This record gives sequence, C-alpha cells and structure tokens, in this order.
Amino acid sequence: MRRRSDWDSEDIEDEFENEEDEEDYSEGLQKRTEELYSIPDAETDDDGLISCAVLPLRDVVIYPHMVSPLFLGREISLLAVEHAQEEEQTVIALVQRDPDEDEIIPDDFLPIGVEMAVGRLMRMPDGSSSALVQARRRVHLIDFVQTEPYLVARARPIYERKRVDRKTEATMRTALDLFHQCVQLNRSVPEEAYLFALNIDDPGWLADMISTAINPPLESRHELLLLVDPLERLERVNALLAEEIEVLELEDEIQSRTQSEVDRSQREYYLREQMRVIQTELGDNDPWIRDVAEIRARIEAAALPDEVRERAMKEAERLAQMPPMSPEVGIIRSYVEWILDLPWMVRTNDNLDVRHASRVLDQFHYGLPKAKERILEYIAVRSLNPKRLRQPILCFVGPPGTGKTSLGKSIAEALGRNFVRVSLGGVRDEAEIRGHRRTYIGALPGRILQTMRRAGSNNPLFMLDEIDKLGADYRGDPSAAMLEVLDPEQNFSFSDHYLELPFDLSQVMFITTANTTMSIPPALIDRMEIVEFPGYIEEEKIEIARRFLIPRQLEESGLEEDELHFSLQALQRIIREYTYEAGVRNLEREIGRICRKVARLKAEKRRFPGQVASTSIEKFLGPPEFFDLKAEGEDEIGVATALAWTENGGEIMPVEVLLMEGKGNLQITGQVGNVMQESAQAALSYLKSRADDLRVDIDMFDNVDIHIHIPEGAIPKDGPSAGITIAAALISAFTERAIHKEVGMTGEITLRGKILPVGGVREKIIAAHRAGLKTVLIPKRNEKDLVEVPRKARTDLSIIPIEHMDQVIELALFPPREKPARRRKKKETGQTVTETEA
Repeated sequence: MRRRSDWDSEDIEDEFENEEDEEDYSEGLQKRTEELYSIPDAETDDDGLISCAVLPLRDVVIYPHMVSPLFLGREISLLAVEHAQEEEQTVIALVQRDPDEDEIIPDDFLPIGVEMAVGRLMRMPDGSSSALVQARRRVHLIDFVQTEPYLVARARPIYERKRVDRKTEATMRTALDLFHQCVQLNRSVPEEAYLFALNIDDPGWLADMISTAINPPLESRHELLLLVDPLERLERVNALLAEEIEVLELEDEIQSRTQSEVDRSQREYYLREQMRVIQTELGDNDPWIRDVAEIRARIEAAALPDEVRERAMKEAERLAQMPPMSPEVGIIRSYVEWILDLPWMVRTNDNLDVRHASRVLDQFHYGLPKAKERILEYIAVRSLNPKRLRQPILCFVGPPGTGKTSLGKSIAEALGRNFVRVSLGGVRDEAEIRGHRRTYIGALPGRILQTMRRAGSNNPLFMLDEIDKLGADYRGDPSAAMLEVLDPEQNFSFSDHYLELPFDLSQVMFITTANTTMSIPPALIDRMEIVEFPGYIEEEKIEIARRFLIPRQLEESGLEEDELHFSLQALQRIIREYTYEAGVRNLEREIGRICRKVARLKAEKRRFPGQVASTSIEKFLGPPEFFDLKAEGEDEIGVATALAWTENGGEIMPVEVLLMEGKGNLQITGQVGNVMQESAQAALSYLKSRADDLRVDIDMFDNVDIHIHIPEGAIPKDGPSAGITIAAALISAFTERAIHKEVGMTGEITLRGKILPVGGVREKIIAAHRAGLKTVLIPKRNEKDLVEVPRKARTDLSIIPIEHMDQVIELALFPPREKPARRRKKKETGQTVTETEA
C-alpha cells in the first residue's frame, strides 16, 4: 500500500490523466463519488458486530467522513477490495503498527479501525491499482474469522456522542481559531479547508477533518485514531495545531529573513553590474581593480580587532592608489594577506572533561605520572574557572626518546586544541622569532606568527622543541626574544617586526622541551614551569614495548598481531644487552629489526618463529653490544657496591680499593669527575679521623699508596653519591674486613661521617633489585623517595635508611677477626715484644 501525501486537485488530475478533457474528468469523478455513497454500511448481527474483509494500511490513516484516493499494491489488499466490490460491501481498514512489515499477522494491527467504502479499481502505469475510498465510522476490532486468501474480521461499530455542551463548544471554537492561523501560515492548506471546517457542527468530525488537513506525524495520527471520545480527540488536535503554528511561524520568520537577504543580494548584484558596465564604458575593467575590491571585501568580512582592521583598510587604500606595476605593490599585498590569514579572533572550544583527558593520556603514554598530573590539574582548574586567561608555560626536561613531544600531541588531543610544533635547535638569529621589518626585500613574520597562521586558531597547543639548543651570535640572541613570547604578563600583545601589530598569544598553551636546563638562560627558566621527564626504568620499557612499540612495528612490517610474540625474557635481554638509553627509540629499532627479519621469512614462504625467546635474540640481532654489571660473586676485602644514576636508568657500580707500599699517595682512576674525587678525599679524611676507633695504625697512611678504581673506565662518572661506598671500601681495605657482597649503598659523606641525601633513588633501588642485591642502604632523608619505587622492589629488598657512617660499617662490613700474636724486636734495646692485632 502506498500513500499519496497532500491530496489536491492536481493529484487527482494525475490519477485520471487518460481523460480527454476537464469536463469528462469532472463527470468521471462525480460518478465515482456517487458509487461510493451508494455502498451501504455493513449490517450488525445479534451481538452488534459487523463482519467485513480487512484492508491493511501501512503509513496512511483515513478518518471517518474523509474521501481520499489510495494506491493498492499487495495481493491481500486487492483480493479484499475485489471481494467487497463483488458483494457491494464495505471493508474494515486496519492500520499496521509497523508500516515496514510485509508479512502481517492479526497482532500487527491497531485495535481501532475504520469502516470504509471502496470505489472502482483503476490500473496505474506502474502496475499498481488505485481506488477512491470513503471512510464511514470507527470500529473496535474483536477478532479475525478468516486469514486466507485475505483477512476477514469482526468488529463493533463505535457510535460517537454528538451532543455539544459549553466545554465542547469552546474547544471547537479554539480549534477553528488555531486552524485559521495554520491555514494562513501554511500555503499547502487551501482556504476552502477552513471554510469547510466552519460548517462542521460535529466535534469528532471537526477533529478528524483538521487532522487530515495538517497531516501530523504518523505516531500522532495513530494516537488520534485510537481516541474514541470526540472531546479528547479535539483537545489533542488543538495541541497539535499549537505545535504546527509555532513551527510555521518560525519557518515564516526564516523565510522572510532569507527573502530579505536575497533581495539585498540582488540589489547589490544589480548595482555591481551597473558599476561593471560603467567601468567598461570608461575603460576601467581591469584585473587590478578587481583584486583591490576583492581585498577590501575580505577585510570587511574577516573577524579582526578594530586596530588591525583599521591598519588593513589603510594599507588597502594605499594599494588602490598605486600603479599596478609599482615595486611596493607586492610588499603591501603580502602584508595585507598576512593580516587576513592570521587567526586573530578564531578559537577552538576546549574539552575540559578531566576523565576524558586522563583516558587520552593513558591511552597513548605509559608512566610519566608527574607530567600527566600537571596537565590534569590545569584542565580541572579551567573547568572550574573557564574565564581564567593565564595559560601554563611548561618545560618538559628529560633525555631523548622519553616521549616529550608525543605527550604534547596527546595533550592537544585531550583538550581538543590544534597542535603545532616549531624546532628551535640551531636557531641563532633573533629575527627567526620576531621576523624582519618590511624594509627588507623578502621580509616575512617570524616563526611564531608563521606557526600561528598554520594553527588556524588563536589558542593552539604550541610546542617549542629543543629550546635548550638556541644559539646566539652577532645577529642577536633568540632566547631574549623568547622572553616576551613566554611571559604571561607580556605575550597578550606580542609584536612582530614585520606586522608591527599586537597579536594576542595569551590564549596559547606553550610547551617547551629540553634535554637539560644547563644551557637555558636563567631569565627564560624563570618564566617556565619545569616538568622533569626521568629516563624509563626497565619495567616501564617492557610495558611500553608491549603496549605500543611491538604492535606498531608488527603493523609496519606487515605482520598480524597474533603471528609474533615477544617473551618477557627476550625483552629484558634486548633492553640490557642491545640498548643503552633513557628513552625507547633504540628499543623500538631493535624490535623493528626482529620484525623485519621475521617478515622476510614469511615473504619467502619459509618457517618463522611465532614467539621470540631470549635464546633466539642473538640469531636476530647478533652478539650483545652492552653488558650489564652483576653483583659480586663473593665477599671481598676492599670491594664495595655503589648504586649510580645515569640518564639511561640506574646501575650498580663496584668500587675497588687497593693498598700498596708507598708514601701515602691517593690515586683515583675510572674517568671520575672532580666531585667524585673530592668525595674520595673526604672519605679518606674521615677514615684517618677514626683510625683509633677502627684499630688502624696511623703510621700506615704514610707507608702505603691508595689506589681507588671505578670499573668501566670509558664511561665518565661524577657526583657525591658514591661517598659512603668509597669510605666503606677504604675501611675494608685498611681493617681487612670483607664487605657483604649482597649490600649496595648510596649517599654523600661528610668529614664527620654524616650521610646526606642524593638523587635518583628510584632508579638506583630498581638497579639493585635487577642485579640481585638483597640489602640497600640509603640516606635517611631519602625515605620520602621510596613512594616512587615499585612495590615488588620494596618487598624483595631490605631497604635500610642510615644517618651515619657507623651504621654503614655495622651493616656492610663483616665483624673484625682476632689475628694471632706476632713477635717483633725493638731496635733500641733488642727486647722482644708480643703484640696482638685485631
């Protein structure tokens, strides 16, 4: 069944397109209408029920007293209509609940239907049939008495009350008033419809007629069909009329506004055509005039501050007065186009959902808790105070490959901001930041405004990479120019030498990156908030490899995720023996090498391993390139284990002390720095001050040379944290007391034996755990750093805070042994003396 919407005279004329003229058409329509009225209503049985064939309706609802054409397409509908015409009976029209359902069952219909008469069927060119129908009365569906080849149902006619009381009269008047407004606003409803409604005195009929005219949504038509009470139906129609009038008034307002714009545009077009004709007559129709007019139009349409718009219009006027071939034309035009291209007042809306930001940061980055926490704090403050204008200026400081730049991209994605990046490495000219003045040929704005144009908004996330590698020479100091850019008190009116107009950078979120702060000027550091990016520890590298590096390399190598797996031991071996870095770039390269070798085996149709084990690493990557230091195999005299921090993580570092006959000289080898040499001097001085307590002959310091060696001499070493380790090794060598092989230590020593705090405790403890040590001695004031140590390391190790060197001697050195008495002869008297040494 197909529906014809908005039936009017033109639609019915289309249905009878084979009629020869309008007179024949009118006679045919009148004849068909008389046939409809000649069909009697179905007679009721003793139970007051009627039994008729069922005409299923899809998305059309025809109310009582309405005459409308219908298109019939389904076999079940055609059979029901043909039966009714043969018997000169009416049919029961039942509306489907789901108009898209083809296979219908009795439960698919609404419980209220309409008895209607169906006129003569007419065949349409597309193979379907059409008929004119007249709805008679509502019926209540009781049951079905036949389902094949068409449906036959029993129903009870519904007799509506026609008495009109005061409330009904008032409701009918309201409906007529609303309908009148609707007819005036809706051009598709003819004025005759309102005149017809004025002559209806039946409230139910009036409601059905108005509903048919305004054609509400299908759900509302179903609702009106099911309302049996005329007054309730009329009240519902009034509500629909009010909604329709509101929509129509809005449409009328929009149409009026649109028409006004169209009229104005047509007027402008007419005037411009007249100007064009006049200019053609005067010989002024040249591209130069069009270009100047286009620039003026762009300035008028652009969102610019008043000062900037005034400057742009002034330059456009200068441009219009110049000859087209003037050398200054290109300079002025480039200047105006730069003004128009910059996002002076264009901004993006920030996504201030803290949970969303946390999910985005965790999705693309593992670890980095301090940096993530600072960003989430910023988003939380902005969500509570959206009018806050000051943006944070962060400086991510850490070794290469630790995710500084990629974290900036993730922050931009979390905030919903555009991301732009400028590399400052090797920049030595101040004009690179501020631009050149327009007096120079080929002058352009500096990198800041060039990047802002590329960003397309005035509040992007702007990453300044490698700010620690800015240079300076006779052309100026770029770091000094950066002071205005990164100062929240000044960057709201940043002035570029090229534009010489204040550009607001206060909405930009600047993030700088550096490998070290040593080369950054103090004034620039003072304007930034430093966020440290420590090197990844082994556990973090393994997790990053599993989450990000391995899936990415598998995809780039053309392998499926389930085709190749890396065991934990294999990843550990790659990290320890084939990479030596704080970040994960080399780790990703080594993983990529393995994936490419496996991809080659797959491409050559050869067998390839499904899992990379530790034993097969050398097959893919060759011999190890680095060797991880292990804990000492046995307790030794003069050998202590220090814990060291490097950019690549923590390491253990043996300290060896050797005593030789000599004249009391101290020698330190292993490419140690000045600070570590001073620590060794302090440790030796402490030992001399405690010689009596430690039972060391004071004359011994003048008769022996001391050699302190830190293995892996090719690697530079410095810092005070090995002070207690050197002291312990010296005491062990002079007292001949062995040091426990499973004890590692770190801390700075003073001349009085006090132990001061050091840095890198987290990395050092993890290195001790990885090397197989059992006990770690750390300064008492470093206990606060234990919260950053992984729980497994804290559980497996005995971490002992210490405050004085006496505790180190007690915990790290074996107790002294009693030595056998030895006899020596005094030179003066030749007397034999027996002495016992401990």
